[in-house]
Amino acid sequence: MTDSQAPVQDAAPAAAGGNPVFTAPAGTRTAADVVTPELVARLTRGVSGSGVTANHTPFGGDRLAELPESTPEDVAEAVARARTAQRSWAALSPRRRAAVLLRFHDLVLARQSEVLDLVQLETGKTRLHAHEEVQIAAISARHYGRKAPSYLRPRRRTGAVPVLTKVTELRQPRGVIGMITPWNYPLALSVGDALPAFAAGNAVVMKPDTETALTALWARRLLIEAGLPEELWQIVLGDGPVVGPAVAAHADYISFTGSTPTGREVARNAADRLIGCSLELGGKNAMIVLRDADLDKAADGAVRACFPSAGQLCIAAERLYVHESVADDFLERFAARARALRLGTALAYGADMGSLASERQLATVRRHVDEAVEKGATLVTGGRHRPDVGPFFYEPTILDGVREPMAVCTEETFGPVVSVYRFTDEDEAVELANATDYGLNSSVWTRDGRRGRALGARLCTGSVNVNESYAAGYGSVQAPMGGMGQSGIGRRNGAEGILKYTEAQTVAQQRIMPLAPSFGLDDEKYAAFMSLSLRVMKAARLR
Repeated sequence: MTDSQAPVQDAAPAAAGGNPVFTAPAGTRTAADVVTPELVARLTRGVSGSGVTANHTPFGGDRLAELPESTPEDVAEAVARARTAQRSWAALSPRRRAAVLLRFHDLVLARQSEVLDLVQLETGKTRLHAHEEVQIAAISARHYGRKAPSYLRPRRRTGAVPVLTKVTELRQPRGVIGMITPWNYPLALSVGDALPAFAAGNAVVMKPDTETALTALWARRLLIEAGLPEELWQIVLGDGPVVGPAVAAHADYISFTGSTPTGREVARNAADRLIGCSLELGGKNAMIVLRDADLDKAADGAVRACFPSAGQLCIAAERLYVHESVADDFLERFAARARALRLGTALAYGADMGSLASERQLATVRRHVDEAVEKGATLVTGGRHRPDVGPFFYEPTILDGVREPMAVCTEETFGPVVSVYRFTDEDEAVELANATDYGLNSSVWTRDGRRGRALGARLCTGSVNVNESYAAGYGSVQAPMGGMGQSGIGRRNGAEGILKYTEAQTVAQQRIMPLAPSFGLDDEKYAAFMSLSLRVMKAARLR
């Protein structure tokens, strides 16, 4: 039976009035069925590591696999192998490199059940939320498989003197890209960022989070099956403060997704070495519901905005601003939907929300909610740890009456918690939404698309979605995606998402005469000739 054919089971009764629990269909696979010794051996083949580490599943805290652990010396060796492989890879045409991505697109869709199991086991998210990662991996592979040759093609530029100066802009690969990727979206944020780097002619040395390393290793093995040279993508595992700096010390460019404090360290390391970096960091994203919004659609959208992957998504909404005239009506609809969400651990479709990833994430969520309630916030729904489902489960939670200095008001929670605020007019909504150091994502809900786009243009975030939570912007891979302010620098997706992995090179050929006195012209006559030429070029509207 395929995933899409698996029957949806009725939810079990809620524990003491909380969210219901999704019951797994009969015959659902278990961790032991999925993570076999044979699978681990196949995925770790060729991975540098002289030590041993392990990862675990949030669903029960059990160990999933023993994995190679890298030392700084292992990292240096991995970079050396990648650098050797990169020279041959860069010599191929962009079209031949892109063909590997198109083959990967087909493989990831054909074999998606394998990676869906791994993503669920390693992150604790539901199968539908895991499928978002499959979608973005396929979309990114298709986009750069089709568009990379045009993004990278040589481009003619106007020379200093038309006809006399012929100029071409080339795009050269940087070499070895160091990537440090997070645990929350281990497929989308590993292979999704690596694909444009490969298409641009680079090698990649990646340090994924150890707890979600099997997903990244699976993606590497599948890309090798699609035709990527095995040495071109090196994966190193180990403790972040040990392995991360070692990657940054040898790479020619750094791509990092993670917390803002760690991002600052990465930026400092890159600056010390005078290499480039791109950083996607934290967020405290706002959702704005205008008075003319369709409240049922907005309530459905709020569920998608606030509780995907148990809220452990950098572009998920944690602040919800609702016009005061519709706030009570909206909140009633939103709360009813949140209470109905089914919690579950099954490797099957049907659950609505999964687990937090770790004890650390659970502790932050509990601290933010408990402190807010103690200081006067109202718990609309949720607010409970659910160990009856799994050790790190926490109910989808809505808070009203949140204000500073409550931590949940300004700090990133990164969990299934959202605070609701009221506003009186659009200017106030914009001011409140922009009152944060972060600027990653936002959404606006209204029946008037033009009005929503106009308001969105006033929000200081890298992406704005109108009548959708985040998927419309994130899935539109021809358009850039990234953060403003403390949410990062650089962009993924589109032209910027691949050109950042290249160095621009200008090749200028001078013909007929040099840009210097010649043909009997003395200095004064040459200066007069050039002055006249500049006036003519302006009159001809040359750029």
